[in-house]
Amino acid sequence: MPALSRQTIVPLIVACALFMQNVDSTVIATALPPIAAALHEDPLRLNLAITSYLLSLAIFIPLSGWTADRFGSRTVFRAAILVFTLGSVCCGAATNLWELILARIVQGMGGAMMVPVGRLVLLRAVPKSELVRAMSMLTVPALLGPIMGPPLGGFIVTYASWRWIFYINVPFGILGFLLVGRFIAEVREETAVPLDLRGFALAGFGLAALMYGFEMAGRGMLGPEFAALLLLGGTLLLGLYAVHARTTAAPIIDLGLMRIASFRGAIVGSGVFRIGIEGLPFLMPMLLQLGFGLSPLHSGLLSFATYAGAMTMKASATPIIRALGFRTVLVGNAVICALFMLSYSLFRPTTPHATIFLTLLAGGFFRSLQVTSTNTLVFADVPPALMSRATSFASMAQQLWMSLGVGVSALLLHVVQGVKGGPLGAADFTPVFVINAAITLAAMAVFARLPVDAGAELSGHRAAGGRTPARAPRSRPAE
Repeated sequence: MPALSRQTIVPLIVACALFMQNVDSTVIATALPPIAAALHEDPLRLNLAITSYLLSLAIFIPLSGWTADRFGSRTVFRAAILVFTLGSVCCGAATNLWELILARIVQGMGGAMMVPVGRLVLLRAVPKSELVRAMSMLTVPALLGPIMGPPLGGFIVTYASWRWIFYINVPFGILGFLLVGRFIAEVREETAVPLDLRGFALAGFGLAALMYGFEMAGRGMLGPEFAALLLLGGTLLLGLYAVHARTTAAPIIDLGLMRIASFRGAIVGSGVFRIGIEGLPFLMPMLLQLGFGLSPLHSGLLSFATYAGAMTMKASATPIIRALGFRTVLVGNAVICALFMLSYSLFRPTTPHATIFLTLLAGGFFRSLQVTSTNTLVFADVPPALMSRATSFASMAQQLWMSLGVGVSALLLHVVQGVKGGPLGAADFTPVFVINAAITLAAMAVFARLPVDAGAELSGHRAAGGRTPARAPRSRPAE
């Protein structure tokens, strides 16, 4: 297979696996009532099928980097696809709630490995000069999954059995398993370090407590005291992990990576940015349906503009970053994204739908450009030997920021509603969008501290003096 074709097909394989995982994490929400009826359960109890997947995902993500180093990234990626597919089969075959919960835990174990190890496979298979283009493909599954999952689930349970929500993963899983074996080379570290079991427990359960607290608070399903206890406990466990990591030779999440300026800037900057922006998929459908009185279908057709804008960005990210460089793009684009978030606060029931659609379309383009840029920059200066640890760290941070973004937006909306009283109206969303815009803008200050030539080897942006930084030689993976 020619090298160019391999560099094209590997990102597509990884993107398809991530798309399967992203859709599956949201598709079940719409199908909960018919699943509950079929299993003779209360729909509220069946929410455990969602939270069990979430907790499994959080606990096992920190393990992904060590596993890839120990057994090989291709082997682990194929195994993750297989585990996820087997978990899907077990979900579809479940005859009671506890069987479904156990199957969802198995699915979460596979998903926890698929996301970071899939990124690791991509990083090792694609030259740095092509990494921006390849990473832009991975933003599409993350953006499309949350919007396609609910309507897909509704369609399946309306016209077929709910079990096909899970069985539909089987052909994609088998195809992915075969394609990974055919097109992706095996890479593993020659010296395997011992597994940091104590660190795994502290990081895994700390991350699970935080994500569970944020997600359930965002859904309004926990009392404030219990949510606060979870968030406090998760913070305490992660704090204990930070102390543990300083005294361990090979911690499961390597906090020493934060000494790399580009890694630190991308992790912290994307965190602030995501806290401000990740509430949009939660807020916009509620505004359109509760505030404007639109049907779910009409709301979905308008909201889809955000994801259509993200897909148009895929071909544009590389030339934009090459022309301007990472720091300029991230600083300027944070301002643009904040302005778009602020513009959503001006939407009213009388706003023409064409205006809403075009604004969301343009906003989706710039939002996706920011996500692609940070997801690429985070790996720019990471040594090859630490790449597996970097993917685990970045995946863990991303899950946290996404949960926190939804949780903050839900909390703000709850406070506004509590102050005003009564049902939600269009005006209640205005202050939430304004505050989120301010948070998004704050990311600019983090990105402004990046070195001028941050990620120049990846972007190809010409440094001061008219020269492009030399590219480091790329190590060949073991065939």
